[in-house]
Amino acid sequence: MKKAYIFPGQGSQFKGMGLDLYQSSDSAKAFFDQANDILGFDITKIMFEGTDEELKQTNVTQPAIFIHSVVLAKISNDFTPNMVAGHSLGEFSALVAAGALSFDDGLRLVAKRADAMQKACLIRPSTMAAILGLDDKTIEEICAGITDEIVVPANYNCPGQVVISGTIEGVEKACELLKAAGAKRALLLQVGGAFHSPLMEPAREELAAAINDAQFQSPLCPVYQNVNAKPATEISVIKENLIAQLTAPVRWTQSVEQMVADGASLFVECGPGKVLQGLVKKIASGVELKSI
Repeated sequence: MKKAYIFPGQGSQFKGMGLDLYQSSDSAKAFFDQANDILGFDITKIMFEGTDEELKQTNVTQPAIFIHSVVLAKISNDFTPNMVAGHSLGEFSALVAAGALSFDDGLRLVAKRADAMQKACLIRPSTMAAILGLDDKTIEEICAGITDEIVVPANYNCPGQVVISGTIEGVEKACELLKAAGAKRALLLQVGGAFHSPLMEPAREELAAAINDAQFQSPLCPVYQNVNAKPATEISVIKENLIAQLTAPVRWTQSVEQMVADGASLFVECGPGKVLQGLVKKIASGVELKSI
């Protein structure tokens, strides 16, 4: 049986996340305390005691989910992956869990990523929307047909669920056209900006410098990366794909399909919540699912 460990992205946070880990393991406590030192603020206090609003701030959400996910993998007695993948932010967690990056370097990159994305969001008003019940090709064609605004597919989450991203006007126009084309729902998301779209180019440039400066090692198993849904073990390829990720769509459906094609029969979600298990169930109904 081949095991695929999968790591969630933004949206999986919850009040009190990580507190049970902190209280139950000295090893986990050391990671949490180290994270506070690296970030320069008490993120554990926000994770354990903060409100939903505080946890939604990008500079908190991304490091919090990363810390929770990586600590689970690091203290697990049974972290034996044949392959790993992460959804958006989760790709950083997957790389650290697989030994391609240290915890320190991974957290610094995630903090830099969150900050760069937040700054990019301020440059131009932008948003995202979930499109339900429509095929990928129709969504791609309608987005491509809107040429006076920016709107692109951003997350291929599972069959019948694609998130689009772009300027507010572009996303609103696309939603109307997609509903007319047969989408069951087109829901504007409460997000700070247009993630995984060309509007993240300033963030991509800023993050590229940090990624190129970070120390990477060969991972202990293949990492299936968002931009092309293919396994990577070569450091130069991993870095190139990680840099491209901010402005490219998250090909989660295709990543899961490729992992199944490569023999994965057990998917283990490593992080807060069970969002990815729900998506995998819709992509590959015959596989076994569990959480750490």
